[in-house]
Amino acid sequence: MGLKSVLLLAAENAVLKGAKVGGMADVIGDLPAALEQVDIAASVLMPGYGFLASRHGAALVAEFVVPFRDGHWSMRLSILPHPKAQSARIYLIDGPSLDAAPSALYHQSSPQRPFADDADRFALFGVAAATALCNGLVPMPDVLHLHDWHMGAFALLRAFDPRYLALRDIPAVLTVHNLALQGTRPLAQESSSLAAWFPALFASLDGAQLAQLADRRYGGCINPLRAAINLVDRVHLVSPHYCEEVLLPSRPEAGFIGGESLELDLARHRDRGTLVGILNGCNYDNDGNPSVRPTASELVRTIKRTLIRVQAHRREVAAVDFIAAARLPELFDNEQAFVISSVGRLTAQKVQILRQRRGSGETVLEALLAQLRAWRPDARLIMLGSGDEDIGREFQAIAAQQDNFLFINHYDEALSEALYLRGDLFLMPSSFEPCGISQMLAMRAGQPCLVHGVGGLVDTVSHGHNGWSFQGETPLAQGEALLARLAELLPLVGSDTWRQVAANAAASRFDWPAQARQYADLLYA
Repeated sequence: MGLKSVLLLAAENAVLKGAKVGGMADVIGDLPAALEQVDIAASVLMPGYGFLASRHGAALVAEFVVPFRDGHWSMRLSILPHPKAQSARIYLIDGPSLDAAPSALYHQSSPQRPFADDADRFALFGVAAATALCNGLVPMPDVLHLHDWHMGAFALLRAFDPRYLALRDIPAVLTVHNLALQGTRPLAQESSSLAAWFPALFASLDGAQLAQLADRRYGGCINPLRAAINLVDRVHLVSPHYCEEVLLPSRPEAGFIGGESLELDLARHRDRGTLVGILNGCNYDNDGNPSVRPTASELVRTIKRTLIRVQAHRREVAAVDFIAAARLPELFDNEQAFVISSVGRLTAQKVQILRQRRGSGETVLEALLAQLRAWRPDARLIMLGSGDEDIGREFQAIAAQQDNFLFINHYDEALSEALYLRGDLFLMPSSFEPCGISQMLAMRAGQPCLVHGVGGLVDTVSHGHNGWSFQGETPLAQGEALLARLAELLPLVGSDTWRQVAANAAASRFDWPAQARQYADLLYA
């Protein structure tokens, strides 16, 4: 009997250079090798974005035509072996409108048309993937495993389009990495809409079918994530605690982000026994051979390399990079300087608590920096991340005024690894966190974490054991709780208690093989 086959359909994949934006990419990159250890062959089907196939030497295996909008569109299918799993393959689909800049997988649509460009592209990918499978260009698996809102169009076609009847015989599961991103677009009367993408299918849908796709908050819109949730056989959330949180409605005024209008749909899966919470895993390849903590000068060199690299295709130096470079000479007063590190996307989800304004008018971030300065003049906060431009400008202004804050408005793999290894305390104040990988990577390097007690952070950071947490009833209260917790922790630095927590962090394990067994038993059985 051969291996059970699973096909992962996703927008990102960390094993391919240039195909990573968020944590989903890490999961798609690591999962095939972990599943292979439990006798599951997990291949990946994803967009090639116009550059992945050539960059990675993928072989063109087919050209085919798909029905899209009011015509037929020519597509290309390429294949390459999976670099981490002998039983797996990576399939790349390319075609018109699927191209992207090598450094940006997703398009930033205008505020008036959120998700419009990406929704167009993933609708096209959905019909191309369905066609490739039904035409035998991609082997039909035992299980289809969809990831996030990007695969909503594929789920829709599988459920309702008679041309893809064969897909209904294959069980389909959905992993939701971030419930807040839903890809909502109009049902009709817009070039980026369900009626525009699949006019014949749209005309055939009855009221009950449309009700499964409609966005609960915005009338006359399709919600691709809701469609996928309602049209698959099982739904997976990426941590047990987050799986419970999403069954409750969001209360932003109370600082709680829950089901984001999808809690009733998820509750139906819970009632059927088809809602599963499985924590993402982490690789521990260096067991027995730990990485070496970089010196201050080595960290400074790594930061310099990052700042120089990002200037390669620019005509002018960004102000935020100039400020960061100017701060480097005063980054460390000595090798024993205390470093709070923070690595992650620059979004409201990740840093909104730091942006809360206290009664004095200062932000929580500014108060934290003042707290560090009062405690030790050589204490620093180093933050690495890119994303929201408004947040970037806000943090840039603070970095210009506060000499103990180094803000690097980019993402760089080598620098992030150096910060995990060099930091003394990792800060992760997410308003919500489906799973989180940064805290696992910091802990793997022996760096304890200070986190907001939500989602996957609850499942990985145990207060007082391998890190510390804080909570609050409003966003501002959460910020005050962060500051209060930090005030408790700073006097412990260097103590036996601190060293024991750091050792427990380094010993914590959330390994992929254990998680893969849960996939096999709870998702694919």
